Amino acid sequence: MAIKPIKYSAGVLSMIDQRLLPGQEIWLDYTDYQGIAEAIQTMVVRGAPAIGVAAAFGAAFAAATIKTEDFTSFEQQFSACCAVLAATRPTAVNLFWALERMQRVAREQQGLSLDQLQQRLLLEAQQIAAEDEEINKAMGEHGQQLLPQQGRILTHCNAGALATAGYGTALGVIRAACEAGKKIEVYADETRPFWQGARLTAWELQQDSIPVTVICDNMAGYLMQQGKIDAVIVGADRITANGDVANKIGTYSVAVLAREHGIPFYVAAPLSTVDLTMSDGSQIPIEQRDRREVTHCGGMQLAPDGVAVYNPAFDVTPARLVSAIITEQGIASGDRGDYAVQLQALVAKGS
Repeated sequence: MAIKPIKYSAGVLSMIDQRLLPGQEIWLDYTDYQGIAEAIQTMVVRGAPAIGVAAAFGAAFAAATIKTEDFTSFEQQFSACCAVLAATRPTAVNLFWALERMQRVAREQQGLSLDQLQQRLLLEAQQIAAEDEEINKAMGEHGQQLLPQQGRILTHCNAGALATAGYGTALGVIRAACEAGKKIEVYADETRPFWQGARLTAWELQQDSIPVTVICDNMAGYLMQQGKIDAVIVGADRITANGDVANKIGTYSVAVLAREHGIPFYVAAPLSTVDLTMSDGSQIPIEQRDRREVTHCGGMQLAPDGVAVYNPAFDVTPARLVSAIITEQGIASGDRGDYAVQLQALVAKGS
């Protein structure tokens, strides 16, 4: 049973501290939006869908602190709080999608009393979380049909239950394949510098007794050359209108290797990750993170003092390298031509 990394009960949002896995399973409790914003920024919670869910609860908690019955004043204060949450991480579009949804609900329900509006926003956050898990399961059912009856799948970063409200995107497809009786083995890239594959993907697949082998990031090409990879599946933090995919740094390299070796490269992501306002990947803002993520690991210094460090958290994989994009409403395939037309149709179907 896949873990649920985000739980809400009686005014408290509990999230597993993903920085400490697999060594420690520590849950942290949050009761205000400032704390949730910090949790997103410091990667207590990470993964585009999970960030969106956490931000929705942050917005609901912020609304609960507003005291005015005047909606214009309420909206101004609420927007300011949402802006704090939005400033935490720039690349994952689900963050902005969730906050925009919460603000839209507030506008639509402005005729309610203050207490009723606050309760309605909390209900919306809970609905976003519940929908995410169901979306992942639908995505898994669509995507597992692309996987062989028996095969070895490479994944990069963590796009599992830990990156969502439960079940997972890329790992959700793998889970669904296993539930369908397919014999799937997983190779997990370690995913430097934050080690999401080695720490998180390996941990949660072990919890579900799905065979997993961790490899260093620079081993993927060798395994492909040896015929040990049958497919690659990853998640996404933003997909532009033309099908370009922003995902954890290193994804582009894996996609290039997969194309060279004739291996299908699949992306699994909810439609909330599709950003039709951006025409292509060149417009995606790429988050730059702290140098210590590269120079240190678990408190141990790996690089000399004062050395220059470049630490982009994401890269962009061009649509031409993507075999298919798996969503809850169906699959957009590179074999069927223009991703732009297919993605627009899927978004329209899901709206």
